Amino acid sequence: MDYAVMLSNFEREAGRDASARIPQQQRLYHCLRAAILKGDIGEGTRLLPTRELAADLGVARNSVLYAYERLAEEGFVHAKRQGTVVARVGLQQSPAVMAGETPVLSKRVADIVRPGAGMDDPLPFLPGTPALDEFPLAQWRRCVERAWRAAGAAQLGYMRRDDNLTLRQAIAEYLRVSRGVRCDADQVLVTDGTQSALDLCARALAEANDIAWMENPGYGGARNAFLAADLRLVPIPVDADGLAPDPQHWRDTPPKLIYITPSHQYPLGAVMSLERRLALIAEARAAGALIIEDDYDSEFRHHGAPLAAVQGLADDAPVIYLGTFSKVMFPALRIGFMVLPRALAPAFRSTAGALMLRGRIVEQLALADFIEAGHFTRHLRRMRRLYAERRMALEDALQRHVNGLLTVSGGAGGMHLSARLDVPVADTEVSSVGRTHGLVLRALSRFCLPGTQTGYNGLVFGYGSVPASRMDPLAQQVRTVIQLALANRARRRE
Repeated sequence: MDYAVMLSNFEREAGRDASARIPQQQRLYHCLRAAILKGDIGEGTRLLPTRELAADLGVARNSVLYAYERLAEEGFVHAKRQGTVVARVGLQQSPAVMAGETPVLSKRVADIVRPGAGMDDPLPFLPGTPALDEFPLAQWRRCVERAWRAAGAAQLGYMRRDDNLTLRQAIAEYLRVSRGVRCDADQVLVTDGTQSALDLCARALAEANDIAWMENPGYGGARNAFLAADLRLVPIPVDADGLAPDPQHWRDTPPKLIYITPSHQYPLGAVMSLERRLALIAEARAAGALIIEDDYDSEFRHHGAPLAAVQGLADDAPVIYLGTFSKVMFPALRIGFMVLPRALAPAFRSTAGALMLRGRIVEQLALADFIEAGHFTRHLRRMRRLYAERRMALEDALQRHVNGLLTVSGGAGGMHLSARLDVPVADTEVSSVGRTHGLVLRALSRFCLPGTQTGYNGLVFGYGSVPASRMDPLAQQVRTVIQLALANRARRRE
């Protein structure tokens, strides 16, 4: 029998684990076990006698005895008259694995938008990242501590559907006052965030092959949720007034779901006009469609008061309103909410209770306390001023250093802005070069559905986590990145 692989594994393990002081008998056991599982030592193979293997490896015979005994206890080997033999328990690899084939993901996730390299790194201009160092952590910590002091055994179990009534009441009151949403606590469903809410909508409100309208370009998370539910996506263009369907869209591809970000279109930044909002409600009602209004950062409108939500423009509007605390507080909180039409709320809440994980009641009670104590509103006011300052600093810096290469577009709100590239280079190339220079410059074309990228060539800048004092040198880096991308393109064409 050839023990070359096992011997090399043993020596490598011995060298790597020396600092961990793992006994040699355990290392030998692990190496033999791994060799059997991988098929390096086949079923029915007789292992070397303990004295012979100990001599070959230069270890004590007791170490070999220990390894053989452990393998026997677990059923990997049998001690027989002719020696220790590897058991026949179906460890041989299947023909597919032996041929080098690997399992593949389902077709429904083939077009899922996946984060690019570095998308989770805390690098400048990553969209959707708030100013975490400005969050009032001490006040939040006191709310969490109070919630835990008040908690008992009941709060440690799986949460009943109505256990978060305090938070739902706080959310409903805030939305009525600040967003013009028509709701009460019974219409509010607490979720794990916007993505969780989108998944629920896609699964509970539409059948496979139903049509979902997507803003194009638009939010990749909504696209992912709809694709994973086997919905047919129809790209709807966006103009300065928001989602812009024409009569042919309503006639040829009537939707079951319509996804919109009307307060600050993601990623272009357009604000949907009142005329467009009212028309969309009327058309959706006539078509029997549901509007999913994602109000992800409406609190951060830099000029004037935040616009009222689409949901509140008409009685019993066919709108499901989504919100999240990830952007306005911090992403790790993982708490969001939905406001459901009154007639839909009971059935949807019951279904969601069967599909969603429940728990984290203490964090929800702490959040309700944070809102009711006024900390949430004060934090929003501070962040609104801070993000307005950072956006202005970024626009000024881009104007000084990248003028002629980029043109900023979109409404003045939120935590990101988009900019059109005014030079003949692909935004994906600029994004790739930017990553090597420590910048997250999201390519605008990546927000489009496949085959619809024509006319969208630009960059998306998330400025929420970037101090105003850093904008000037960062804008100079952006200029360098674009120039390098242009030079790379020129070299390829030579």
